[in-house]
Amino acid sequence: MTAATESVAQEAPSAESGPKPLTAGSRPWIGQLSVYLFVLVPFAALIAAIPFAWGWGLGWVDVSLALVFYAISGLGVTVGFHRYFTHGSFKTNRGVKIALAISGMMAVQGPAITWVADHRRHHAYSDRDGDPHSPWRFGSSPAALAKGFWHAHMGWLFERDLTNEDRFAPDLLKDGELVRINRLFPLWTVASLVLPAVIGGLVTWSPWGAFTAFFWAGLVRVSFLHHITWSVNSICHMIGERPFKSRDRAANFWPLAILSFGESWHNSHHADPTCARHGVLRGQLDISARIIWFFEKVGWAWKVRWPNDKRLARIAVTDYKG
Repeated sequence: MTAATESVAQEAPSAESGPKPLTAGSRPWIGQLSVYLFVLVPFAALIAAIPFAWGWGLGWVDVSLALVFYAISGLGVTVGFHRYFTHGSFKTNRGVKIALAISGMMAVQGPAITWVADHRRHHAYSDRDGDPHSPWRFGSSPAALAKGFWHAHMGWLFERDLTNEDRFAPDLLKDGELVRINRLFPLWTVASLVLPAVIGGLVTWSPWGAFTAFFWAGLVRVSFLHHITWSVNSICHMIGERPFKSRDRAANFWPLAILSFGESWHNSHHADPTCARHGVLRGQLDISARIIWFFEKVGWAWKVRWPNDKRLARIAVTDYKG
């Protein structure tokens, strides 16, 4: 992580006063079509999963592969895209950087640089005009919140305006190696779906085993992870606890803590965005932070921004009852 990365990660809110526009044109039709495919095809598989699993079509190989690829791709997003590339919560070496970028793109949530630009823009304008996915965009009436929930959860993905990467991710655009890996997003998407099928077929030594692994550990896993990630954008800006001071409505929502690898401690994160641990209070499980801790112990991460009493005292709500 360069000094430029660290600066952008810490100063994302100051981008609001920058001279460059928020958006950089519209997504071309082929890109828009790919968004629909990447979102709706796995979602259709998720809907079909319940009747498909009723008595047939799901085995231990499928479950095992789904869990493994869920962890790889999910942690690629939480540890890599979010805490490392977006916020500079720690520094790491070239090999880990590449692995985090590739594993994050295997979540099929878009290229790494696009994801980071969108998320930095979210922090710069959180729950205000300019936020790409605030559930409060249309107001606070029941009808407005229903519309806002849809928008924050997945509706915003279908809008064609592209976040200006020159404004929100200039440090990543200067990393030639990352840019090259970023351009291969279609390859990482294919790998994310095909690798489970190949492994499933080899383990079971059957075409049916390959198909069920593709369905469960590929399509269903991708869609389920999509909705967990999107729930942080929607649910975690609507309901939950707010023990820390932030200028938006981000909240801690404990039911999603394990499935989101600690991302649902969202109030804590918005109060102190560069902190490597989001679950900072007693009993708040944060799997992503434990992975970073492991990286630090084996020498793969350093200058980790861990919480301490001073940081927590600065952001704590003094009259919070818990």
